[in-house]
Amino acid sequence: MSIKKVTTETELQTAFDFRRKVFIEEQQVPEVEEFDEFDALDAPCDHILVYHKEQPVGTGRLRVVEGYGKLERICILEEYRKFGLGKEIIIGLEEIARNNGLTKAKLNAQSYAEGFYEKLGYKREGEEFMDCGIPHILMKKYW
Repeated sequence: MSIKKVTTETELQTAFDFRRKVFIEEQQVPEVEEFDEFDALDAPCDHILVYHKEQPVGTGRLRVVEGYGKLERICILEEYRKFGLGKEIIIGLEEIARNNGLTKAKLNAQSYAEGFYEKLGYKREGEEFMDCGIPHILMKKYW
């Protein structure tokens, strides 16, 4: 397992392929909702890929929003979800946030994954809300 910051258009397209598979095909998120102005190599955010046995199998991105490192678009191909790679994506994005001088992170978690994020130190804030027809909760972590 390894994490790599996306630096080429080919790597970015790989990340997009994973997001299409997980969010658009599996979860029925409209494509217009999935992709935005931060999906470019020169956008003010960082994209990463997670590798299993030297094969990319998941992605995530980090933006700075209101002084927080905002973790977004975190996904892993279904057949690789049993290897603990989601945790590695979170750790990798948090490391980028720390290296940028940030002391806190937040994310909009799909509600079913609340326990996963709690184990990584995130705390729920506020009430459940809907995003793209999927229940979510805001979660934050400070370090």
